Amino acid sequence: MMTKIMAILVSCSIGTVACDSRPAAVAPPPPTAAPHMEPSTMPTTEPDKVTHTEEEWKKLLTPEQFAVLRQKATEAPFTGKYDEFFQPGAYACAACGQELFSSDTKFNSGCGWPAFYAAKAGDRVKLVPDYSFGTKRTEVLCARCGSHLGHIFDDAPQTPTGERYCINSAALKFIPAKK
Repeated sequence: MMTKIMAILVSCSIGTVACDSRPAAVAPPPPTAAPHMEPSTMPTTEPDKVTHTEEEWKKLLTPEQFAVLRQKATEAPFTGKYDEFFQPGAYACAACGQELFSSDTKFNSGCGWPAFYAAKAGDRVKLVPDYSFGTKRTEVLCARCGSHLGHIFDDAPQTPTGERYCINSAALKFIPAKK
């Protein structure tokens, strides 16, 4: 078990740095709120908070989900089930079920993790400064349960927002579009 945890932590340190293509010294100050969000008919009020103890989260999540969502680990690049997955639908937080991203904003960035150029409307994600691993990045959290999802970068000029939400597959649950 300890070997598996160490492998996840090593992947985290390699994966998170590899996902950011900008030099740390050039990075602008991290934003405090998601700047570009997809229009939606969903209410934009403060989501109901979901809280559990760490022991409760361990029971509710798989070991990989717990490591990513609660301990801020990162899955190895090009291994997540949603990296090369492009079906119509929505992506929800694997911990609390809140819808976070639409397949309409998903794109193939080539970074090895699912990438989106916008989050759903409202305060569904929270952006916070992250100075781990000796670099300055912006972490993306689920606003409802506080789970770690990934990071956001402004290195996607091919998208309407210029942004890339680099999100772990283990942090997501896909909800197919209704036919």
